Amino acid sequence: MEHLHSTICALATPPGEGGIATVRVSGPDSYAVVGRIFAPIRKEKRVADAKGYTAMLGHYLLHGAEMDECVALFFRAPHSYTGEDVIELSVHGGTAMADGLLEALIDAGCAPAGPGEFTRRALENGRMSLTQAEAVMEVIAANGRQGAALAKSALDGRLAKRIGKIQTALQTLNAHLTAWVDYPEEDVPELSDEAFVKTLTDQKAELDALIQGYSAGAVLRHGVDCVLLGRPNVGKSTLLNLLAGFDRAIVTPVAGTTRDIVEQTVQLGNVRLNLFDTAGVRDVGDDGDAIEAEGIRRSWKKLDEAGLVLAVFDAAQPLGEDDIKLARKCKGRPAIAVLNKQDLAGECSDVPRGTLEPYFKKIVPMCAKDAVGLQALTDAVADLLGTAQLDPTAAQLCSARQLSAATRARDALTEAITARQNGFGLDAAAVCLTDALQALFDLTGEDATAATIDEVFETFCVGK
Repeated sequence: MEHLHSTICALATPPGEGGIATVRVSGPDSYAVVGRIFAPIRKEKRVADAKGYTAMLGHYLLHGAEMDECVALFFRAPHSYTGEDVIELSVHGGTAMADGLLEALIDAGCAPAGPGEFTRRALENGRMSLTQAEAVMEVIAANGRQGAALAKSALDGRLAKRIGKIQTALQTLNAHLTAWVDYPEEDVPELSDEAFVKTLTDQKAELDALIQGYSAGAVLRHGVDCVLLGRPNVGKSTLLNLLAGFDRAIVTPVAGTTRDIVEQTVQLGNVRLNLFDTAGVRDVGDDGDAIEAEGIRRSWKKLDEAGLVLAVFDAAQPLGEDDIKLARKCKGRPAIAVLNKQDLAGECSDVPRGTLEPYFKKIVPMCAKDAVGLQALTDAVADLLGTAQLDPTAAQLCSARQLSAATRARDALTEAITARQNGFGLDAAAVCLTDALQALFDLTGEDATAATIDEVFETFCVGK
């Protein structure tokens, strides 16, 4: 691969103002290139002689002119992030100095790095697996501590190890099966149906667990779109303000105050909610307010798009037709019924829980005005989305590509089990077993195509 023989550079810190800006250089000519544009403070020092894991203070030069003060950190191959010679140069934050440093490096012989090219070189130089490479961006994008812990688990190689155990069990079974089928003259012990099916069933269960944990893991890493729905004046905007921690939405006693969708990102426990406060849903009739009618249409549309629904009801009033219509639309969805205004309802709520239970997986009484019931809502959301049961330190799938490969492997094992149970020969089951192994090789990147690798790295930022 020709690009591996070039020396690349890119800004490794976010562009804009900041304390420092760091530019990363990687490739076989890193020390030679930096030596042309870096002037050490101590004249007897030379970049070419710098040892790995050391630092040097100096200035960088642009067109021969001394520019900003610069700290150089040195890493020698193969003990670096990319497995190549790497130098990280830090200057004062801001656009001018960082751009000047990049210009100096490119003039000295560096090529601008492409998206994710440093991590791609780490992959191709054997410094990490494909699942670990994918975890790099997950760590960067993680929004909460548990999401970061999940991504860090994959980055540490726990997912690769978990998949590796499944592969080893299936490869051992496949080798035994191949030897028994292809070399009948040898004294190879015959596989019993019981042992064959048990191995497949055990590994299928492992894949099932990974697949089932994907959605909850994605919620922890990236959050979930959550829509607040309810008829006018049930307290949706008050609940939004409570979750946001400030007055994000206008709250008045006037029905229909919220006309358009109000968006706000909040952290509820370990889950980030991308909240959408919507217009109160009610029947405005053919001659009703056209603006309110459009807001209601958008509210119903958000219901179809959301990964979580908080349907708010006024606990101090009996359920109306609009409430029942909302409840019916929530059936089968990840929805929680919030019985608001408990302070007005007292001990005898006018909302019969039994009427709502067929439509909602969770029902939470609360008072959004003074935060009573907020912890119960937090717990209900975590339980409904599966994050409460997820161990953030355990290996989990962290991309749609990985989920697809794991699902293909699981389905192939299911076919192999079904084939044996229906009386088909071992050769038919062996084909399914081979398909399962191929899917797992795709997942870990051991047999990934160039197109698959390109797909992984096209979402990376330049500099990583």
